[in-house]
Amino acid sequence: MAKTKYIVVEGPIGVGKTSLAKILASEFNARSVFEKVEDNPFLPKFYEDRETYAFQNQLFFLLNRYRQQRELSQQELFSQNTVADYLFAKDKIFATLTLGSEELGLYEQIYQLLDPRVPRPDLVVYLQARPEVLYKRIKKRDKVYERALTLEYLTEVAQAYNRFFFHYDESALLVVNTSEIDFVASSKDLADLVKEINNMGSGTQHYIPLGSR
Repeated sequence: MAKTKYIVVEGPIGVGKTSLAKILASEFNARSVFEKVEDNPFLPKFYEDRETYAFQNQLFFLLNRYRQQRELSQQELFSQNTVADYLFAKDKIFATLTLGSEELGLYEQIYQLLDPRVPRPDLVVYLQARPEVLYKRIKKRDKVYERALTLEYLTEVAQAYNRFFFHYDESALLVVNTSEIDFVASSKDLADLVKEINNMGSGTQHYIPLGSR
């Protein structure tokens, strides 16, 4: 990772963002930055009643992510390697997915004020997985506030992520299909993925591993 200083790991719920971010931070001797999902008091309510709590939930996430990104920038981001488990720009994925037209318009105005002040990553590692795989992983980890999640919603989210990253060009992008691999349990899967990251150049590249199972 000679030229890469700021790596972001992204992907839909349950794909393994935080797990990989922790591993990469250790691998590259980097500072780690994790999204504080559990701090959002509106998230459990949103999963139970999306229409009522969508705007409060989204605004809390937006402002929390912005505050954390600004703190990161002020801590001399480029003085050391950094790995984060979220991309600030991905906030728009959920806003587009959950907000009505009037709420989305207000959200966009706030987002446009904040976005220019947020640091851009050198590399985004976008983790994909089939919705049924995401659903299985979420059920396995069994977080209380995620129990109301449905396969239908996860399918919507996965599709929205694919649309967003199809057009993403703000940094180098490595797209990784994780449906058939386990980089936490398999040292070979992890080593192969780290090799791909180290060999990453500019633009967008796709990595479709054969799988360890």
